[in-house]
Amino acid sequence: MSATGKKVMVTVRKAPHGSIYVQESIEVMFIFATYSMDLSVVFLDDGVLALHTGQDTRALGIKGFMASLGALVDWEVTKVYVDRQSLKDRNIPEQAIVAIGKDEVTDAPIRPKVLDSAEIAALMATQHSIVSF
Repeated sequence: MSATGKKVMVTVRKAPHGSIYVQESIEVMFIFATYSMDLSVVFLDDGVLALHTGQDTRALGIKGFMASLGALVDWEVTKVYVDRQSLKDRNIPEQAIVAIGKDEVTDAPIRPKVLDSAEIAALMATQHSIVSF
């Protein structure tokens, strides 16, 4: 457990474009990481769309967040999960999920762990706080 002992989960449920929810959730993740909280992140519902590789927001005229997602491991945010059913409902194959960093030894990409709803519920039950976006 981390220095603070507080287990905090950030859930991302909103679609990545058309609102600032995903960008704000990423900023909150980095803030929590700065305070060395025991942080878990779960992408559910339309939030899984934020993890789809190859997004380019330039034509939309909005700030992209893919680089920030790709740096989560650098900030020691490694407990990142995605709901299997949400991926399936949106026809996103598990192989199309963006990397959240690279393994320091092998340089292999690290991706969020895909979990079933029951596994996510069990994780949620162990948290002190859940912040939902």
